[in-house]
Formats: sequence, C-alpha cells, structure tokens
Amino acid sequence: MTVRLYDTKAQALRDFVPIDPGNITIYVCGPTVQSGPHIGHLRGALSFDILRRWLAHRYARVTFVRNVTDVDDKVLANATDSEPWWALAYRMEREFTRAYETIGIQAPTYEPRATGSIAQMHELIQRLIDAGHAYAVAGDVYFDVRSWPAYGELTRQSLDAMETASDADARGKRNPQDFALWKSSKPEEPASAVWSSPWGSGRPGWHIECSAMARRYLGDEFDIHGGGLDLRFPHHENELAQSTAAGDAFARYWVHNGLVTVDGQKMSKSLFNFVLAGDLLASRDPLVVRYALAAAHYRSSLDISDKTFEEADAALERLRTFLERASRVASLDDRAAPALPEAFAVAMDDDLSVPQALAVVHETVRAGNSAFDSGDADAAHAAAVQVREMLQILGLDPLSAEWATTNGTAEATALDTLVQTMITQRAQARANKDWAGADRIRDAIAAAGISLEDSANGTHWSLDG
Repeated sequence: MTVRLYDTKAQALRDFVPIDPGNITIYVCGPTVQSGPHIGHLRGALSFDILRRWLAHRYARVTFVRNVTDVDDKVLANATDSEPWWALAYRMEREFTRAYETIGIQAPTYEPRATGSIAQMHELIQRLIDAGHAYAVAGDVYFDVRSWPAYGELTRQSLDAMETASDADARGKRNPQDFALWKSSKPEEPASAVWSSPWGSGRPGWHIECSAMARRYLGDEFDIHGGGLDLRFPHHENELAQSTAAGDAFARYWVHNGLVTVDGQKMSKSLFNFVLAGDLLASRDPLVVRYALAAAHYRSSLDISDKTFEEADAALERLRTFLERASRVASLDDRAAPALPEAFAVAMDDDLSVPQALAVVHETVRAGNSAFDSGDADAAHAAAVQVREMLQILGLDPLSAEWATTNGTAEATALDTLVQTMITQRAQARANKDWAGADRIRDAIAAAGISLEDSANGTHWSLDG
C-alpha cells in the first residue's frame, strides 16, 4: 500500500511520491530557543520522529533536518546582563536536546542554527530583490506580498483579510502585510546580534531563516516540510511565498501536527497550566510520556490530564508483561521474524494512524496471551516477536536498551527484591508441604496488587494491570 499523508496546502490526503525513493528529505521547524521546552514541543517533535521512523522503514534512508532559531526578537528580549543572548540560546538548546533524547526522539541528520547560515540568507534576499519581490528601505528589506499573486495559498486566505505583519517596524512598508527579510540594527540591541549586509548592518527576519536553511541542506526542492499547526500562518505561509518567488520548488508536502491542551484548556501561564517538559519528565516515566503523546493521531488536538498518563502506564504494563512472559520461553531478538501484521502497516501508511496501529499491537498481545494459555508456545512467541517489531518502529519497545535506565529505578529494584524473597519463601513452604503457609504468602502478594505465574521456568511476578 502507498503511504498517504495529509497535505495542508492541498487540504487533502495525498499519495506520497518522493523525489528520490532512495533518500526521503524532511525539513521540520525546530524551536526558537528563548526559553525551555514545554509539552507541546515534545508532542510536535515526537510526531515527526514517528513519521521519520515509518518512512525509514518503508524507504530505508531519510535525511531529516530540524533547525534551531537561535537569534530572534524573543531570544534578545530574554537575555540579561549576566547571560547574553547567545549564551541563553545555547543553554535553552541543550534543554530541548535533553528533553527530546529523554523520550527517545532520534537526533536529526542535520541540526543547523540560524546564525550559521547568514550568507545563504543574504543570497536568497538578493534573489528576491532582483526578481522584483522584495525591496530595501532605510536598512530594512521587506517581501512585497502584492508582487506575488500566490501569496496566501498555503492557508487559503485572501490578502486583504490578513492581519498586518508585526515582525518589524512599519516604517517604509508598501503594504501592511509585507514581512521583514532583513532588519536593520537598533541602538538598544547588542552589537553581537548584528551582521553586515548589502543593505546595512542588522539581522535576518524569522521567516527567511528557515527558507535559507532548508535550501542549504536539502536543495531547492525536498519532500516534506513539517511543523506545528500554529506555524501555518504567518511562518510557513511566508516561507512558501519567499522561496517559490525566488524560483525554488521548495516543499512537495506540508505536514502539521495538532496542538496540546491541558484538562480541556489551552496552555497558558496565566491559567497556571503551562506544562514544562522538565517538570513532566521529572515526575513521569519518559516511556509513559512518549506513549501518551503518541497514542492520539498526530493531526488531532491532544488533551493531557493525569488520566492520560495513567492509561498510558497501564497499556505499557500490559505490553511489558506479555513480552517478558514470552522472553522467558525464547529470545525475542530472532530477526527471522514474521512480517509485520498487514493491519499495522495499513494503519501507518494511512496518514500515520498510530491509534489504529496501537490497536493492532494490543490485539496481537491478546492473541499471544491466548496462545500461551492454550499451550501453543510457538504461536505466542511469534506474536511477541511481531509486537516487538511494531513497538520498535514506534519507539515504544519497553525491553529496548534505551529505556533500561527509566525502568530500572531504585524503587523497582527494591520491590523486585522483596517479591522475590516472598516467592522463595512460598517455594520453600510448598517443598515442606506447608500448603496453608504457601497460600498465605500468595494471598499477601495478591493483596499488594501483584500476580504470580508458575511455569516450568520458575515463578514470575507482575503488577496487576
């Protein structure tokens, strides 16, 4: 089955036809690093991590670029005398990287910083000026939106209905919607945030940064441009306009992930429901966080509550219990595994339908447990291998080494020691034919919410799910 993706520009599902099937190219707008990541950043990065993993499964090679906007009005505004803008940007960039790594998001192929591509921005701006789509005035350079009839095609807005571009002073603008490509330096801004240019000293506008970096690392045409739903306008609309006006084909597909609400409300500092990634990951198992954020369709709005994480934790416990049960029979690392269930592949091909794919995972677990219960260890083991293959594609395999540190906590180790001691005591009671004593130990373990499974390979325990 052909991979199909919802293309924001077309406002429809489209068959994915890559430029080069041997190398899928993706550009995703990364963070503006004026402050640390929140749960919405995690959800967005995870959406494209899963897309990348699936396309790598289908096509083998993916070149994935995610930028860092390290110079911007917000970055300059949050700098202090003791922490200049570039130091703040680097510190926040590291916070994003740590948060992404903690929930298993793969590192991008390239992760350019905006400040590393100033020359490419100059070149693109000059091409726009030469083509009559941009103009310089008093050291600033603006994109002339009325010179480009296709402006508004991404979000299907008419120019007259658009808001005034607020990314630069209005001085010298021909049209209120014209947006800044280059901003002249201001006396109150630090000299370290100023670059020379053919139009005077200053710094780039936000939108030109991504167009220049995408072209530099992926060429004038690439497969997929991604980002959060909130970036469609003005950021992605402006990227599309300036790149195509300069003569580049730019992105073939525009893919956007949905946003996050908390207990039914939009995140807001004033509502005290702003969930910072650092706080969340300090209080929750990162694998549980990944599952919770992945379980909804990437284009849907995702509402987060305590129940969201509780359900994700319970689902993961069922998966882990089954896989551990199967691993006691035979290794699950057998690469001569059955093919992925067709229903899983169909779901993933259908605009990355992770909820349906997870339903296939859990159905396979149920089938595997039924096989165990009926004594068909071979069928159960085959199901477990399939489950693990599917979970590895989603980055959700609880037996993967990357999650070992999060699952092997001191609390878990202490609990295992206590339960194993009681299991040993129960075995000794049974050996002594002290059936009443053995039953009391089993009842005490059950009262604590722990199930025991006796097999030829010994007794194993799991938390009731």
